[in-house]
Amino acid sequence: MKGKKPSIGFKYAWSGIYFVIKEERNFRIHLFITSLVVFTGIMLKVSRFEWLALLLVIGLVLVAETVNSAIERLIDYVKPDIHPMAKKIKDLAAGAVLIAAIISVFVGLIVFIPYVCELWQ
Repeated sequence: MKGKKPSIGFKYAWSGIYFVIKEERNFRIHLFITSLVVFTGIMLKVSRFEWLALLLVIGLVLVAETVNSAIERLIDYVKPDIHPMAKKIKDLAAGAVLIAAIISVFVGLIVFIPYVCELWQ
């Protein structure tokens, strides 16, 4: 279908990505770390399989942070006053991001440590 404009859903999705980059400091931190990981992977010439692992955990962290941000905004909208259950929901969402980040650190260590050790020899 030549000349057809992208679906309106893509427009909304890109708008969401733009919003999370612009409004969420933690997302920008994750993007900065992502750029360091990608740069390091390129410099160390990691294998195709290692790239798959790195990209999967990068995606996991970015998706988790985006969903966390959406949950936080939703809770703030639905329950603007401080409520113990609202706090628990936000804590759960933040915990999911932390789990994803910890897993990504372990994957990064598994991928990069052999290359670093090789450089030291």
